[in-house]
Amino acid sequence: MKLLAISDLHLRHKVTREALARLPPHPDDWLIVAGDVGEKEDDFRFAWSVLRPRFAEIFWCPGNHDLWSVPAQGGAAGGAAAPRGEALYHRWVELCREWGVHTPEDPYLTWPGDGPRCQVAPIFTLYDYSFRPEDVSRQEAVAWATESGVLCTDESLLHPDPHPSRDAWCAERCRVTERRLAAAAADSPLVIAGHWPLREDVLTIRRVPRFSIWCGTRRTTDWHRRFRAEAVVYGHLHVRRTSLIDGVRFEEVSLGYPRDWSQERGVEPYLRQILPGGPPGGLPVLTPASPPAPSPAPSPAPPSLRVLVRPLLLMLGMMQAVPPPAPAAQRRCAHLSPAAGRRRVLPGGCRCYPWWTPTPHAAPRRPR
Repeated sequence: MKLLAISDLHLRHKVTREALARLPPHPDDWLIVAGDVGEKEDDFRFAWSVLRPRFAEIFWCPGNHDLWSVPAQGGAAGGAAAPRGEALYHRWVELCREWGVHTPEDPYLTWPGDGPRCQVAPIFTLYDYSFRPEDVSRQEAVAWATESGVLCTDESLLHPDPHPSRDAWCAERCRVTERRLAAAAADSPLVIAGHWPLREDVLTIRRVPRFSIWCGTRRTTDWHRRFRAEAVVYGHLHVRRTSLIDGVRFEEVSLGYPRDWSQERGVEPYLRQILPGGPPGGLPVLTPASPPAPSPAPSPAPPSLRVLVRPLLLMLGMMQAVPPPAPAAQRRCAHLSPAAGRRRVLPGGCRCYPWWTPTPHAAPRRPR
């Protein structure tokens, strides 16, 4: 009997649905699905129709894609006709209960298998833009991120109704969750499972570091100590890893978009074992609190022949001068161009995931 975990299934992709349908049965195992099942009701119904018969128990917590108010085909722009905020969240909670899937609103279950006696605690915390440098204020946070060409689609599709802001919704969710975790931790250790990372130092988004403001809240930094965590499960980053902090395993368990995993291998190898405990084989165990010493900077390479000859060719009119690149805020990502044949990484640091778009010239891309 095992407690397994995965996140970020993104079932709007046909190839992921087909791979999930080939998942073999795990009749004795429990499964945590840590957010981003999809954006529509059909995604949820497909997920539970496949997974519920295959596992003894399933736990779900919402991700940002699950909370997008996506309009129906032909609906009003901006999701005006779709449920928003808490109403959408509770809609998914009720749908999960129809299938016998446990949610952050349900009692925690005690793990009956091998290993320590602990409770499985799915949580919903959201984010409050606090994963940012100290010299960047909350009011400047989104503008600071967009300077590098990064804007999360949440800004258009994830609504906090009836709360005045996502920050306020996050604060309320943290207050509610803290009370429940404190009461449960008084009885036994916990496996805390949420979509967003609890700590800023486990972020691994080096290509788009300013995306960090949409990745969690500093309110949860010490929860693994305060609430006796046996392990912490999260997703969102699409970078699978294991971190060891204060003796607690932090497991990033995302599957991701089709390009983030091997379709030949299927979904099965990406199910992460949480209990019985122990770092999984084949994944690096990282300790963010003790980073390795930086390697010495390499000596600069000698200038190439092209660099040496270019000024002479310009003088002779044999080469056209190339203007300097535009500022990051003026660049457009490849995925916004209808003629773009593939996604690419631009100098501004924008990695063209569906949730990242440059500003101020382009509206966020809607999911297909």
